[in-house]
Amino acid sequence: MNMMNEKYHVITLCGSIKFKPEFIKAQEELTLKGNIVLTPNFFSAIKKDEIMIETKKMLDEMHRQKIDMSNEIYVINFGGYIGESTKSEIEYAKAKGKKVSYLENIK
Repeated sequence: MNMMNEKYHVITLCGSIKFKPEFIKAQEELTLKGNIVLTPNFFSAIKKDEIMIETKKMLDEMHRQKIDMSNEIYVINFGGYIGESTKSEIEYAKAKGKKVSYLENIK
Protein backbone atom coordinates (compact mmCIF):
# COMPACT_ATOMS: atom_id res chain seq x y z
CA MET A 1 0.00 0.00 0.00
CA ASN A 2 2.64 2.51 -1.09
CA MET A 3 0.76 5.77 -1.33
CA MET A 4 3.84 7.79 -2.25
CA ASN A 5 5.60 4.97 -4.10
CA GLU A 6 8.11 4.58 -1.30
CA LYS A 7 11.10 2.37 -1.91
CA TYR A 8 11.19 0.96 1.61
CA HIS A 9 8.55 -0.70 3.78
CA VAL A 10 7.96 1.20 7.05
CA ILE A 11 7.44 -0.77 10.27
CA THR A 12 6.61 0.60 13.72
CA LEU A 13 7.71 -1.48 16.70
CA CYS A 14 5.12 -1.82 19.47
CA GLY A 15 5.37 -3.46 22.87
CA SER A 16 6.42 -2.94 26.44
CA ILE A 17 9.51 -0.75 26.72
CA LYS A 18 10.77 -3.10 29.43
CA PHE A 19 11.92 -5.31 26.53
CA LYS A 20 14.58 -2.86 25.33
CA PRO A 21 17.09 -5.56 24.22
CA GLU A 22 14.40 -7.27 22.12
CA PHE A 23 13.42 -3.92 20.55
CA ILE A 24 17.04 -3.20 19.61
CA LYS A 25 17.52 -6.69 18.13
CA ALA A 26 14.27 -6.48 16.12
CA GLN A 27 15.15 -2.96 14.91
CA GLU A 28 18.54 -4.15 13.66
CA GLU A 29 17.17 -7.30 11.99
CA LEU A 30 14.25 -5.54 10.29
CA THR A 31 16.49 -2.66 9.14
CA LEU A 32 19.00 -5.09 7.60
CA LYS A 33 16.09 -6.69 5.71
CA GLY A 34 15.51 -3.31 4.02
CA ASN A 35 12.83 -1.75 6.22
CA ILE A 36 12.56 1.68 7.79
CA VAL A 37 11.90 0.96 11.46
CA LEU A 38 10.20 3.40 13.85
CA THR A 39 10.62 2.75 17.56
CA PRO A 40 9.29 4.15 20.84
CA ASN A 41 10.65 7.58 21.71
CA PHE A 42 12.64 6.49 24.74
CA PHE A 43 13.39 3.53 26.95
CA SER A 44 13.97 5.33 30.22
CA ALA A 45 13.03 3.95 33.59
CA ILE A 46 10.24 6.52 33.96
CA LYS A 47 7.19 4.90 35.49
CA LYS A 48 3.84 5.61 33.87
CA ASP A 49 2.50 7.16 37.07
CA GLU A 50 5.43 9.62 37.11
CA ILE A 51 4.67 11.00 33.64
CA MET A 52 2.26 13.92 33.52
CA ILE A 53 -1.05 13.01 31.88
CA GLU A 54 -0.48 15.56 29.10
CA THR A 55 2.96 14.08 28.34
CA LYS A 56 1.60 10.52 28.28
CA LYS A 57 -1.17 11.64 25.92
CA MET A 58 1.37 13.35 23.64
CA LEU A 59 3.60 10.25 23.54
CA ASP A 60 0.60 8.01 22.76
CA GLU A 61 -0.46 10.37 19.95
CA MET A 62 3.08 10.39 18.55
CA HIS A 63 3.15 6.60 18.53
CA ARG A 64 -0.22 6.45 16.76
CA GLN A 65 1.11 8.89 14.16
CA LYS A 66 4.07 6.55 13.64
CA ILE A 67 1.58 3.73 13.07
CA ASP A 68 -0.27 5.96 10.57
CA MET A 69 3.03 6.49 8.71
CA SER A 70 3.77 2.76 8.64
CA ASN A 71 2.85 -0.13 6.39
CA GLU A 72 2.99 -2.53 9.33
CA ILE A 73 3.46 -2.84 13.07
CA TYR A 74 5.75 -5.43 14.63
CA VAL A 75 4.77 -6.40 18.16
CA ILE A 76 7.54 -7.23 20.62
CA ASN A 77 5.51 -9.79 22.60
CA PHE A 78 8.52 -11.28 24.40
CA GLY A 79 7.46 -14.22 26.56
CA GLY A 80 3.96 -13.81 25.13
CA TYR A 81 3.45 -10.55 27.03
CA ILE A 82 1.15 -7.92 25.51
CA GLY A 83 0.15 -5.08 27.83
CA GLU A 84 -2.90 -2.83 27.67
CA SER A 85 -1.18 -0.02 25.73
CA THR A 86 0.13 -2.49 23.17
CA LYS A 87 -3.30 -4.12 22.83
CA SER A 88 -4.80 -0.72 22.02
CA GLU A 89 -2.02 -0.05 19.47
CA ILE A 90 -2.74 -3.42 17.79
CA GLU A 91 -6.45 -2.59 17.58
CA TYR A 92 -5.62 0.88 16.22
CA ALA A 93 -3.31 -0.60 13.56
CA LYS A 94 -5.91 -3.20 12.54
CA ALA A 95 -8.59 -0.49 12.29
CA LYS A 96 -6.25 1.44 9.96
CA GLY A 97 -5.72 -1.65 7.79
CA LYS A 98 -2.08 -2.12 8.80
CA LYS A 99 -0.37 -5.51 8.76
CA VAL A 100 0.39 -6.81 12.29
CA SER A 101 3.36 -9.11 12.86
CA TYR A 102 4.67 -10.56 16.11
CA LEU A 103 8.10 -11.42 17.53
CA GLU A 104 6.66 -14.63 18.99
CA ASN A 105 3.74 -16.66 17.66
CA ILE A 106 0.51 -15.78 19.41
CA LYS A 107 -1.63 -18.56 20.80
